[in-house]
Amino acid sequence: MKNCPAWILLSRDTASAYSLMPSHRSLTWTTDALTYINSPYPESHIITRCWRACYSLRKMIMVKNIENAYYHALLSSLEMKICVFEDGSVRNLYPLTMTRAAFELRVGMSSLLQKVLNRMLRGLKYDEVYLEVRDYLTPVVRNRYPMYRVNEYKPIDDTLFINSRLLYTGEELEFGEEVVAMREGSIAYAYARSSTLESLKGASMGEVLQHLCRELSCKESEVRLIEWPWDLVKYNSEMLTKEFAWRGRSRVQEGIEVVGERDMVYIDPSVRVYPHVVVDCEEGPVYIDRDVRIYPYTFIQGPSYIGRGTYIMPCARIREGCSIGPVCRVGGEVEESIIHGYSNKYHDGFLGHAYVGEWVNLGAMTTNSDLKNDYTEVQVFINGKPVDTGELKVGAFIGDHAKTSIGTYLITGAVIGIMANVLAPDISPKYVPPFTWYVKGIFSRGFGLRRALRTAETMMSRRGVKLSEEERRMYEYLYEVTKRERETYIKRSRRRIMRR
Repeated sequence: MKNCPAWILLSRDTASAYSLMPSHRSLTWTTDALTYINSPYPESHIITRCWRACYSLRKMIMVKNIENAYYHALLSSLEMKICVFEDGSVRNLYPLTMTRAAFELRVGMSSLLQKVLNRMLRGLKYDEVYLEVRDYLTPVVRNRYPMYRVNEYKPIDDTLFINSRLLYTGEELEFGEEVVAMREGSIAYAYARSSTLESLKGASMGEVLQHLCRELSCKESEVRLIEWPWDLVKYNSEMLTKEFAWRGRSRVQEGIEVVGERDMVYIDPSVRVYPHVVVDCEEGPVYIDRDVRIYPYTFIQGPSYIGRGTYIMPCARIREGCSIGPVCRVGGEVEESIIHGYSNKYHDGFLGHAYVGEWVNLGAMTTNSDLKNDYTEVQVFINGKPVDTGELKVGAFIGDHAKTSIGTYLITGAVIGIMANVLAPDISPKYVPPFTWYVKGIFSRGFGLRRALRTAETMMSRRGVKLSEEERRMYEYLYEVTKRERETYIKRSRRRIMRR
């Protein structure tokens, strides 16, 4: 492909610039000033130039760089595969990645995978995307993403490999020649031609990546990889601002009180906003998705995102840096936190610098600490060991289907495992293993797996969702592989009781 056609935006009015809307084999830019040209640049030159977009908070401005514009035209025509793979570092993101692939984690308004496919690699066919995940997650991920091929990758065609922990922020990925891009010892992405891969038929994903590191040139990249759970919270405000600009729209119904400029707010027409709601966008944009209800006397501060179907309860304070939804029930005060979806924080209480998984229920007045009294850096237990975060403010990280009772206090940097229960009055420990109960300083087995699954089914049915057979088998598997850790904590707590 020596000459690559593309539509180039030439509008002088940057305020009226529109988004790129690609099809599989062509590019269309919807604007009133388009010119069709052919690229004089050879393929090897074009592919090393990525399309870039520069954004202000108020307007989307497309960079008038012909070489970069051809990047998307080229991607839509290249015969290559995309393979998004998990590596061993996904364990550092437990408990959040215990029940999902790392690329499903949310930052800003969308998941890591959505940012890669919808922004970085727009125009690719769905059947050209492969997802490589841990074996026990295969049935669950296949059920969630039927349009993609899960754990079916075969090294035959030219392939762009992308780490599932890659956070796309708008930077260029240069892969004109075969290359392995590294980030602090991990493969961030790699591009290999079929001639390099043809000898690897039948090889595992780990073997393929090791082969690429040996055979291809490696370079250090500046792209971001999510290394730890607190990275998700750390980058959330930045990504909220960028994704608001990427979506390029604003809309506010009459009668809604906005502090700041109204073009920094988008409220979907289906949203029901009750009286006495204040939206503050002076520090960043606010995006409220479809079918949301916001009840009276609520304060929402940007940058923030409220996902579809979420209810914000009366007198709630949604402070800066929050991503909520979809289908959550949120009250009280929330700051710099991500609530993945389908979770309840219905009542008063504080949630700060935290990441809450799906189907979590936080009882009334549940409060987490995100700052130590001595203002020292917070440690978080990851894989059984304390890890220095390098951060002063770190909240709780709560796995799917975890529960807290009314009046629960979560210690700074608490990690609550999947399907765990934490009951007041004691302050929580730094770590609660999966499927355990923590009551009055004692760890126990609680009701066991069967009762926990019935509770999950009941909670999910209230939102019109059914616990799939694939998810049931996943939880049964995780219950067994976490048994040793669980029993260790239970025995330790019993010994402490006996010594009293």
